[in-house]
Amino acid sequence: MLFTGKHGGHARIRANSKLPLLPDDLTFSQVLKKAGYATGGVGKWALGLEGSTGAPEQKGMDSFFGYLDQTHAHTYYPDYLWRNGKREPIPGNTNGQRTVYSHDLFVNEALDYIRRHQERPFFFYAALTIPHAEVAVPDDSFEEYRGKWPEPKAFPGSKTYAPQTQPRAVRAAMITRLDRDIGRILDLLDELKLSENTLVIFTSDNGPITAGGQDPEFFDSNGPLRGLKFSLYEGGIRVPMIARWRGRIPSETESTLVSDFADMFPTFAELAGAAPLGAAGVDGVSLVPTLTGRPDQQKRRDHYYWEAAPQQAVRRGDWKAYRPAPDKPLELYHLSNDLGETTNVAKAHPEVAASLERLLVTARTESPEFPLQANKRTKTNDTEKP
Repeated sequence: MLFTGKHGGHARIRANSKLPLLPDDLTFSQVLKKAGYATGGVGKWALGLEGSTGAPEQKGMDSFFGYLDQTHAHTYYPDYLWRNGKREPIPGNTNGQRTVYSHDLFVNEALDYIRRHQERPFFFYAALTIPHAEVAVPDDSFEEYRGKWPEPKAFPGSKTYAPQTQPRAVRAAMITRLDRDIGRILDLLDELKLSENTLVIFTSDNGPITAGGQDPEFFDSNGPLRGLKFSLYEGGIRVPMIARWRGRIPSETESTLVSDFADMFPTFAELAGAAPLGAAGVDGVSLVPTLTGRPDQQKRRDHYYWEAAPQQAVRRGDWKAYRPAPDKPLELYHLSNDLGETTNVAKAHPEVAASLERLLVTARTESPEFPLQANKRTKTNDTEKP
């Protein structure tokens, strides 16, 4: 969705998978590169393995350092990562050693990239992986939270994730480390006097999880929202988005505009002065008017669609429909009155429910790789399946 500007019913890749983007899948990184931008990134890619048509170098990325496969990204102490299509060993993590924290490598790479490209237009994609499913952090961050809260249940570990006796403390430490390092990036932009000419967007791709011993209820991670990651209730898909652009976005302002990752493609393309995007078939709209204080000029989408087979959800205005599977009853919620999706009002509003149920059919195209029927789903070899 993010790179192609297509929502979950039109995107090539609709779930964790090793399937790559294909040559005809246009990405905003390709558009930005053609517009004269340097393009780089770190972290988790998951749009195509090495040598495939979806590898970073095939999709407009001048440089990329990190994990190509989301399953590989489950560990923060890998014994190798990928740099520009080549495998780069990490000796400090061989034979089970856990001395080099991948997040630190990514942040250092981001800082170096900004310094090296400060004299020209650049785009940088920092797909940082903390906090993800594994709960692990270096001691220098952990010390601040060691023993801070009761830890009623230690995580014994699994084939994928390391054991953890203080998952609450470590999760807090991971978030603090992330916050510290985002601050380092913003400080560097200030130092290089790039902040007034650089849009920074910080967001997430899903709600919290319980994997690895995490305890989202303890931290009230979802507030009033229902559901967690893998769910299409608001708790699975509604996340914060923070934008900073000195001199263009007034500080401490908020917008009620609904948006999703599909909006990033047209937003970045407009900011880069790229050619019209009609041929790209994007579902999103540019958020530039809202970001630059012109909400009256903001184009609004008719609806928003999400798919995580066999689940579907669609939103139009304040109405949201959710269906757990094609053969299950539709649920209807009015989000302005019921943000927590506690009361299904489908029977009370049959016309609205019928309209959104039709949209669940018309808003998507069939995908042989990602069919809606649960018994036909393609296996992904990913331990994160629901």
